[in-house]
Amino acid sequence: MQKNRLLKIDNSDNVLVALVDLDPGIISYEELSINLPGEVKQKHKFLTTDLRKGEIIIMYGVPVGKANWDLKAGEVITIANVTHFAEEVTINEGGYDWLKPNIAQWEGRTFSGYHRQDGKVGTANYWLFVPLVFCENRNLKVIEEALSKGLGYYKPNKYEEYVRTKISSDSTFKSLASEKKVFENIDGIKFLYHHGGCGGTRQDSETLLRLLAGYVSHPNVAGATVLSLGCQHAQISWFQDIQKELYPKVEKPVIYLEQQKLLSEEKLITEAIDQTLEQLVIANKIKREPAGLDKLVVGLECGGSDGFSGISANPAVGHVSDLIVTLGGATVLSEFPELNGVEQNIVDRCVSRPVAEKFLKIQRAYEDKAKAVGSGFDMNPSPGNIKDGLITDAIKSAGAAKKGGKAPVIAILDYTEPVTEQGLNLLCTPGNDVESTTGLAGSGANIILFTTGLGTPTGNPITPVIKISSNTELFHRMNDLIDLDAGGITRGEATIEQVGEAFLEEIIAVASGQETKAMKLEQNDFIPWKRGVSL
Repeated sequence: MQKNRLLKIDNSDNVLVALVDLDPGIISYEELSINLPGEVKQKHKFLTTDLRKGEIIIMYGVPVGKANWDLKAGEVITIANVTHFAEEVTINEGGYDWLKPNIAQWEGRTFSGYHRQDGKVGTANYWLFVPLVFCENRNLKVIEEALSKGLGYYKPNKYEEYVRTKISSDSTFKSLASEKKVFENIDGIKFLYHHGGCGGTRQDSETLLRLLAGYVSHPNVAGATVLSLGCQHAQISWFQDIQKELYPKVEKPVIYLEQQKLLSEEKLITEAIDQTLEQLVIANKIKREPAGLDKLVVGLECGGSDGFSGISANPAVGHVSDLIVTLGGATVLSEFPELNGVEQNIVDRCVSRPVAEKFLKIQRAYEDKAKAVGSGFDMNPSPGNIKDGLITDAIKSAGAAKKGGKAPVIAILDYTEPVTEQGLNLLCTPGNDVESTTGLAGSGANIILFTTGLGTPTGNPITPVIKISSNTELFHRMNDLIDLDAGGITRGEATIEQVGEAFLEEIIAVASGQETKAMKLEQNDFIPWKRGVSL
């Protein structure tokens, strides 16, 4: 039974959120009595007061739009009668105080992870295949088919038999074999297909190499096999230089093979298989061991958002973020287009002026690039967002930013920059689901929390993605994709804190090896971002 029908998110708001479908007529909320001239669909917002043309709509306590003409109390705000509005941002020289959450029940708790030489801890143990250029995608596919267990959906290639023969004839591998898989401590072999590395600008190739370096150096990766054609922009030597620059403390086995230096394609593929199998024997010796929750690096993402995302799922994730930060871990809030309209709040929470200035510099440069191709942050809301009540980008942003909780912003990371500090980090990515999750993993997130109100099949090759529904109807309808439900918050059955604490328990379980829905469905989505083109 729905306990609540209406919600006012902040005391200063001049809109109410319909938690259920509302019929026309008089409706009461606290001391207000408002006439609804028409029906109000669940998740949509209506005014609590009359507004003149040009006056500001307030939601989440911040300006989110302005009236296109005179509006009456009770009118539903739409893309027709409201235009996106974001306030000017200033950097104030003042401290930021916040009330840390109670972490007593999690102090001393651990998860079971893979400890790496550089002090980081993985929540998984994958071997990674990385092409430096799209020319190697076909070879990658052949190797994938050969090394992965076939399901009968593709034509077998001769290297499958090659792997079977290798395993069955070599006593080293036979002694490791079990009923399930040869390498019990290797969670999988992952392949990063992409369409870059050559043909674009050198800057594109550099960005790609920086991203790939983050994946190879990721704590969830035991080692990698890197394939190069030889003549492309993205050279092996350049890739190695970038790895040394960004990840100087990381030491792990990386196999490099250049096709143009080998006698044949067959030689490339058999060498890749042989050398990888040799390294897998070594990587298989690594086992899960207890690690403190301060070793968690949790990415905060949303996609397919609805009118409840910023009310239920996102604030609950925000509470999780605050818990992890207080426990000494790191969280990473992504999607800069979805911070448009709440920049002042972000700036006010930055721990120093240089951090605030870096945020504004990256944010403004990103929006300028978007405008240069005929777009802009105000065009970010998708048709699905708008249909479910996210009328302006500022409304969407104010709800999306709730995933970052209330903690101070410790660092601003540009795309492909690695996480190096404990606390709340902001990472510049687009709002596009897969481009953003790809970036989160590339910067070091070893778990990703992904909220959705409309549903999404998104996953990641190396970082477990926990998907969370903002409403219970979605959780039941797409239960094959969604792990957790925050719908009890809007029904008044659970608090944001209670739901967030349950999410933290799920994080600990997944970090210790429990599979998410995306992992079970092998949703290994990987899309590098071309700067300035995508929102």
